[in-house]
This record gives sequence, structure tokens and C-alpha cells, in this order.
Amino acid sequence: MSETARYLEDFQVGERWVSAPTPITEAEIVAYGLANDPQPMHTDPEWAKTGPFGGLIASGWQIAALSMRLFVQSGGYGKTPVIGMGIDELRWRKPVRAGDVLTVEREIVEVMPSTTHADRGTIRTRVSVRNQSGDVVMTLSTLGRVPARMANAPSV
Repeated sequence: MSETARYLEDFQVGERWVSAPTPITEAEIVAYGLANDPQPMHTDPEWAKTGPFGGLIASGWQIAALSMRLFVQSGGYGKTPVIGMGIDELRWRKPVRAGDVLTVEREIVEVMPSTTHADRGTIRTRVSVRNQSGDVVMTLSTLGRVPARMANAPSV
């Protein structure tokens, strides 16, 4: 992870980050499901065998949260405090099963200075999560508020 802060002016459209491959275990799926999405397809391996997916699957919310953790761990924003402003176009494309190995890729698609606050701007990213076969399992677009360097420059 980067040990330095990055400001709005440091980010470029087209910049990408890719996470380390991360395996998903049955225990993680069940624990997340019990804590946050207690439906039997996420919490009960025996029930899930006869359910709509033919086996246990991860909650989509688990994969969304995992994508954030892996991105932060990859150091994309460094020590910059990014304030999440929203998620658009969230799509769960394929089920994630125990034993899948996921990789998250984020690409900056927009860097926009604020028109009303010189101390900040926004960054829009496109996120894709892929399994070990390269299949896209989830996509989304994020918008985050980032501090601008101009507001942090010493006055002269």
C-alpha cells in the first residue's frame, strides 16, 4: 500500500489497479451470510444443494464488500481519505462459490474538480470482479470524493 497521500490532481483517467487473487472459502461464505444476508443459499450448504444455484453461493453484498477491501489493500488511494458518495450499476453477473479465487480490477473513468469547492473533487471508477476462469462475477461503478492539492498548498 502506498504510504503517501494522493490528491485529485494525482489521478488520471485510465489508471488501473488489480488486486491479488483472493480465494473464497465455504466458512467465509457461511459466516458472512449468517451475519449479513441470512438466506439459506448463503448459510446452509445442505439446503443450498437443492436450491436455485445447486450449491452454496456467496452473498453479492459479500463480494461488493470484498472488492472494497481488496482495493484498499492494493494501495490505489494510498493514505488519501476518500469519501464514498455512491455506487451505480451494481450487477451480480455469476454466482461465487467456495473455492473460487477472485481478482478485483478498478479503472478510473472520470476525474472531476468540484465546481463549488476548491478543496475537493470526485473520482469515478469502474470495478470488475473476476473468478479464476476470468469470468466476470460482479461489476459496479463508484463515485468518491477526494481532497484537492490546491486547497492544501501553503499560502504565499
